[in-house]
Amino acid sequence: MPIRVATQSDLQSWVALRARLWSDTPLDQHRTEAREMLARSPAEGIVFLDVGAQGGLRAFAEAALRHDHVNGCETSPVAFLEGIFVCPNEQGSGIGRDLLASVQSWARERGCSELASDAHLGNVASQAFHLALGFEETDRVVYFRKVL
Repeated sequence: MPIRVATQSDLQSWVALRARLWSDTPLDQHRTEAREMLARSPAEGIVFLDVGAQGGLRAFAEAALRHDHVNGCETSPVAFLEGIFVCPNEQGSGIGRDLLASVQSWARERGCSELASDAHLGNVASQAFHLALGFEETDRVVYFRKVL
């Protein structure tokens, strides 16, 4: 099936995929964030889904316009790939590339000339995915905190 924009009826299945990508986030928080994304204007954020032949969700990509400074970027607003997930048994099939193409089209329609994203330092698979699809690494960061 072709990639399509998420709707309210996709909430449960989409949240289940989000929980697989961000497993350290509570399910209630995923639900809240997903509802907020669906309520957002499509001009500011979008969620694309890939639906398999049997009707189940196989993948998603979430993107938003960021108007604040985005590391490594020179323009504003910047389209930001907030998250992308393809079920492990579907990885390598081109779904991620197709989702990214949808995000890129959405970003261009909003006048963006840059698409940014991030990945944890230890997530080598995500880094390889980004590089394979034309992203360039701009920076590496380690965050610190001190309790006062």
